[in-house]
Amino acid sequence: MSSASSPLRVAIIGSGPSAFYAADFLFKQTDWDVEIDMFERLPTPFGLVRGGVAPDHPKIKSVIKAYERTASHANFRFYGNVTFGRDITRADIQAHYHAVIYAVGAQTDRQMGIPGEDLPGSHAATEFVGWYNGHPDFRDLEFDLSQERVVVIGNGNVATDVARMLARTPDELYQTDIAPHALDALSRSNIKEIIVLGRRGPVQAKFTNSELKELGEMADAAIIVDLAELKLDPLSEEFLLSGEDRIAERNYQTLTRFSEQPDQHRARKIVMRFLRSPVELIGTDRVEAIRVVKNEICERAHFLSPCPTEDFETYPAGLVFRSIGYQGVPLPGVSFDAERSIIPNEQGRVVTENGEVIRGEYAVGWIKRGPSGIIGTNKPDAQETTTLVLEDVAAGNLLAPAKPARSAVEHMLKQRGTRYVTYEDWQILDRIEIERGQAIGRPRLKFTRVDDMLAAIDAHKRERLAEPAHLAAR
Repeated sequence: MSSASSPLRVAIIGSGPSAFYAADFLFKQTDWDVEIDMFERLPTPFGLVRGGVAPDHPKIKSVIKAYERTASHANFRFYGNVTFGRDITRADIQAHYHAVIYAVGAQTDRQMGIPGEDLPGSHAATEFVGWYNGHPDFRDLEFDLSQERVVVIGNGNVATDVARMLARTPDELYQTDIAPHALDALSRSNIKEIIVLGRRGPVQAKFTNSELKELGEMADAAIIVDLAELKLDPLSEEFLLSGEDRIAERNYQTLTRFSEQPDQHRARKIVMRFLRSPVELIGTDRVEAIRVVKNEICERAHFLSPCPTEDFETYPAGLVFRSIGYQGVPLPGVSFDAERSIIPNEQGRVVTENGEVIRGEYAVGWIKRGPSGIIGTNKPDAQETTTLVLEDVAAGNLLAPAKPARSAVEHMLKQRGTRYVTYEDWQILDRIEIERGQAIGRPRLKFTRVDDMLAAIDAHKRERLAEPAHLAAR
């Protein structure tokens, strides 16, 4: 096994950062000849880098350049518009590959579990993020932006992204690759105030300092922090003074600067509130207000946790976004830990509910460890998993596929009528989106429907076929 004529065949399900890091590590090792087939249910690769990173963060998206280098490897193939469990199954994987790496991320959100959560006007932040990024799953959602006050529940980077996108001016948004429908809707928004609620105190907030500082750097939005909100309890003060968490230190300094700013006469304001947990969304036919309980910090099992008091507040609000974490979903036929919402694994090797290792199956990224960390966190995570893959190659503990040839997989997909998208197809779509954006002074104009993506690729190919040979060869 694993020679130029009989390579190690690895399938990767998903095409986000963890998927590409895993592919990169497998290609960089020199002991085995590896072929990698990457499957993605959308026609577009890169997962949350395309569909989750805020449009006003182009520098973060530049990590795609590294993934493009991996995709240029001669033994790499991308199969977009292929859904696991429908177009290709676990049994198909076992018949065609020596190993499979699940890199599907955490595709849904956690719920608050409070009364009124299902009222119109209550949304998951993941839906809003997908909507403004043009993700086909969320493209047709509607958000009532006629409301003047919005509440964002959460103190992580996604919560700050949501608050920032709600507070940007139309001119600021136009300079990004935000989806056209979202640009239009947000440009007509009536929102005046965005309240960001954190159940813990300012020291325990989970946003990075760069994300926090960015809230204070927008064209026409003021960030408001009441100095009283920054008064620390003894436990938090002790933790801050210990110097154990430099991010918490810098965040606290930034919040203090915000609290000392003079009144800013801006069109919108972002109000940071800490030590408050939602207990109920109030309304008849839609959200009209949110009731919260004030918390205090206490120590539970050596952690600084929010403990509810007997003090409650109610804020009128017509729109609420919960940003309290992503959550993995099960894949058809694949082992799943419903309590932790991950594929159960031992450092990346997939196991059964009884802890028995499943030969040839591996996990990386959020579906492996849960939704934690930033994009770069997936790199050592993927290295850990791929190291185990290579150990199992050496030990002979992999699958024994009956049809390991890549051509057999493509034949199977075509027989099933699956219209898969190659990486070359994606590059066509990528160029078209950039050209459409440049024509109107924007960095990119995204396609937001799968049918439109496929039609654009096909139209380009037809045009190329119709060109004279000397032009088509360029």
